[in-house]
Amino acid sequence: MTAMAERERAVLVGVSLPGGSKGEVAAHLDELAQLVDTAGGREVGRLVQERKAPDPATFIGRGKVAELVEAVAAGGARLVVFDDDLSSSQIRHLEEALPDDVKVLDRAGVILDIFALRARTREAQTQVELAQLGYLLSHLTRRWAHLSRQAGGIGTRGVGEQQLEIDRRVIRRRIAHLRERLGEIEREREVQ
Repeated sequence: MTAMAERERAVLVGVSLPGGSKGEVAAHLDELAQLVDTAGGREVGRLVQERKAPDPATFIGRGKVAELVEAVAAGGARLVVFDDDLSSSQIRHLEEALPDDVKVLDRAGVILDIFALRARTREAQTQVELAQLGYLLSHLTRRWAHLSRQAGGIGTRGVGEQQLEIDRRVIRRRIAHLRERLGEIEREREVQ
């Protein structure tokens, strides 16, 4: 990224659970801020929520989501990064509550992005893409609700296939292709 380019603005979110201290959460968020910086972003806000357990829908609870929306608007953020791993449904619920152009990532997503930036060899790039697709596959959500069923055609009349299933199949094929390519790269290296 050039010095002239604007760095992506991010709001960082941490959750303090029983047994953890506020100092630990702050240290984790400091580390997350460094990861975001390495990935080409910059912190413009930070939220910490104390909870007995993560909220199943949003991880942070409805009230804190409203605060998050305000923090995103105040900082002009286009990215929200959680220190903890999020489920696909939590990401979906959060993205539905936030403005359309705001992405939600967790720590693992940022780390994969950093690996993608740093990968130089064909093998490293293939391994990173493989890891990213595995991450994406586990975080696919029903973002295609407006295409709930594909229309059937000749020989496929009926309910059709959900877009989510199509996405999964495409990703699995790409993963299989990348694994084959990694095998070829390893065999080439052994020959050399």
